[in-house]
Amino acid sequence: MPEIVWDATLYDKQHHFVSDFGADVLQWLAPQPGEYILDVGCGTGQLAAQIAESGAVVLGSDASEEMVLKAKASYPNLNFEVVDGTKLPYQEKFDAIFSNATFHWIENQNALVEGLFKSLKTGGRLVAEFGGKGNVKSITDAIKGASEKLGIADKVLTNFWFFPSVSEYSKLLESKGFEVEQIWLFDRPTKLIGEEGMYVWINQFAQHALKNFTEKEAQDIKNLAVEILKPNYFINGEWMADYRRLRVKAIKS
Repeated sequence: MPEIVWDATLYDKQHHFVSDFGADVLQWLAPQPGEYILDVGCGTGQLAAQIAESGAVVLGSDASEEMVLKAKASYPNLNFEVVDGTKLPYQEKFDAIFSNATFHWIENQNALVEGLFKSLKTGGRLVAEFGGKGNVKSITDAIKGASEKLGIADKVLTNFWFFPSVSEYSKLLESKGFEVEQIWLFDRPTKLIGEEGMYVWINQFAQHALKNFTEKEAQDIKNLAVEILKPNYFINGEWMADYRRLRVKAIKS
């Protein structure tokens, strides 16, 4: 996973749409009372709390210590742990695993999927949603285009996310022993909050793309990328991001 500095308070305030949309994925999970469920990449804990409302017992895990601290403070009656998704330490422990907006940050997908499979009981289910093929392409194109216009494109990084196709991810899951029950790639244009919404999004989620630049170079790229995006993605005073999501339900058979 890229070394991202997560501001948990800003995340909740400016990007709460991540959890808002994630609530829809819970319909595929359909948690039942008494089930033991792992939330991988739980962030600040909102979706783990919603799962717990069903009567399930939830363990939230996240690689970010700041996110876990915020989750513990917000939901002191739930359990949260700092755990890297590629190093899940569990053995046939969970009836289900849930994840929202996390898998696309993880570079070592083999280790992730092997850990997910190992952590589930036989017959357990995995339900996850994350960025799919073509996700935020306009934004990554704008960052690259801005760096090219400024003559510093050789230092930009735009390939650190994992945005797979339906066939690519199905093949990966099946190669590790999962049976894919449902998988869906879909467009989900997403509203960003405020006139500075796109700049704040780039600053939060695409910071790794700019890690090789000086502070001034990074600032110039962000400002120019926003200007490149503005004609098509700032509509009636609101920013829209071209999200595409991959949603999957798979069984450890």
